[in-house]
Amino acid sequence: MGLLYTQDGYDKERYERILAIALRLLAELEERPFDGLVLEFQEDNWLHMSPAAGAEAVIVQGGKIMLIKRRDNGLWAVPGGFVEVGETLAEAAERELLEETGIHGHVTRLPGIFDSRLWHSRTKAQLYHAVFLVESVNPTPKKSAEAMEVDFFGSDNLPELSPGHHLRVPLLFKILRGELPAPYFDRPLR
Repeated sequence: MGLLYTQDGYDKERYERILAIALRLLAELEERPFDGLVLEFQEDNWLHMSPAAGAEAVIVQGGKIMLIKRRDNGLWAVPGGFVEVGETLAEAAERELLEETGIHGHVTRLPGIFDSRLWHSRTKAQLYHAVFLVESVNPTPKKSAEAMEVDFFGSDNLPELSPGHHLRVPLLFKILRGELPAPYFDRPLR
């Protein structure tokens, strides 16, 4: 956080040294290359203070779930993103759906809340994904700045999914079919 906000050259140098020490320790503990960790922390360094909240919107049509093909990695995912200050989780899901697919919708149910650490999301930071079932007002999706494609997929024909989504989406199908109770949540790790 210091690197993000400091204007002072001396403080910037100190924060960079602290970050380098922390990354060397993490690289040793996780048995990973230092350079890869540097890139991860540069992308989302502000998220390491406290868990962040994300919200995702699931639209079901004919037993299939709508997914977007993300522009940043070319993989498929449930539409969603970070919750903004002053927004409820449900509002964020509806906003993200509109931004990424052009679809207006209303949250109807909470299938689950997922901890990114346990579901192998791509961010190094801890993130809580609140996944909402959404009823669409205008069900025709369109591409956006974040979505190269938008399409519906069944559990038996899923495309290559983005990290975290590759585990959550198959579970969402089970929840939506009533095979697992909703809302799903990660049990305490004891």
